[in-house]
Amino acid sequence: MRQLLAAAVLLAAGLHPAFAADGKLVLYTSQPNTDAQKTTDAFMAKNPGIKVEWVRDGTPKVMAKLRAEIEAGNPQPDVLLISDVVTMEGLKKEGRLLAFKDANTDGIDPALMDKDGTYFSTKLITTGIVYNTKAPFVPASWSDLTKPEAKNLVSLPSPLTSGAAMIHTVTLTENLPQGWDFYGELAKNGAQAAGGNGDVLKAVSGGDKLFGMIVDYMPIREKAKGAPVEFVFPKEGVSAVTEPVAILSTAKNPEAAKAFVNFLLSEEGQKLAVGMGYIPARPDAGLPAGYPDRSAIKVLAFDAAGALANDTANKEKFSEVMGQ
Repeated sequence: MRQLLAAAVLLAAGLHPAFAADGKLVLYTSQPNTDAQKTTDAFMAKNPGIKVEWVRDGTPKVMAKLRAEIEAGNPQPDVLLISDVVTMEGLKKEGRLLAFKDANTDGIDPALMDKDGTYFSTKLITTGIVYNTKAPFVPASWSDLTKPEAKNLVSLPSPLTSGAAMIHTVTLTENLPQGWDFYGELAKNGAQAAGGNGDVLKAVSGGDKLFGMIVDYMPIREKAKGAPVEFVFPKEGVSAVTEPVAILSTAKNPEAAKAFVNFLLSEEGQKLAVGMGYIPARPDAGLPAGYPDRSAIKVLAFDAAGALANDTANKEKFSEVMGQ
C-alpha cells in the first residue's frame, strides 16, 4: 500500500515512478565471471531491496540448462544477459520473452533494440583483426588475410562452436562482395578455424599464428598488459554481438527484472560497461581506453531473424567451404 501511495504521489507530481522492486532476482548470463560480479554488485548497490542470484556459463551451456528446465516445467531465471540476438530471436519466436515496452532506451539507436521490446542490446562487442607485432605487415582489410604473406598464419574461431563467430561469418558473407568465396580464399590460404576467441588470442599472442579474427576487447586488454598484439577495425567494417538482455515470460519477479534491464540501459549501467572495457550501446557513455573514435567504427548490417532461420544451412556451408 505504501508503494502504491508513493507511486500515486509521483504521478500526481508529473514524475515517472521507479519500479517497486524487491526480493530475489535470478540471472542467467554468459558474461565473464568478473564482469557478472561487477554488474550484479552495482545493481544491488542501486537496488538494496533486491538480491541477485546468478548463474554463469557460455551461451550454449546457459541455453542447454534453460531448455532442460523448460522441459521439466520449471524455468528458473527471471532475466537473461547473453551474447547474441540470434538466441533471443529464437526465444522470442517461441513466446518465451516478456515484452517491456517502457524500458529506458533513451539515447540508444533503435536498430539495436527489438522492435517489439522483448530484448535490448547493452553493448557492442565487435570482431576485427588481431595481429602479432612480429607480423610481416599491418592488416587494414579483411582481404589482407588472404595474402600470400599470411599463408598458414591466420587463426579464426569456429562458428560451429562459437555463436559470436557464427554471427561474424554470416555478417561478412552477407556484406563483403566476395560472399562465401572470401572464406574459400581463407581456406586456400591455410587459415585455421578451431575453438573460440580465447584460442585465437593464445595462438596470435604466442606467435604460433600472426593474424586472427577476434572480438575487440580481448587483444585490447592484453595489449594493455604488455602482450605483443594489436587490434584493427578493418576498413570494410566489423560484425558485432550486442550482449542483449531480456526478461523471461515465466519470470517469478518481473518487476525486479525490469529494474535490472533499466539499470543496464541507464547512463550509470552503460558507463559500467565502459569501465569493463566494452563499447556501450549508448554513445554518450564514452569509450574505453584503446578504442578509436566511435565514428571510425563501422558496424556492418546483420539480420538476426534470417540468421536464425538459416543457422543449420550456414553451419553446413562453413564446414563445406573450410573443409571441416
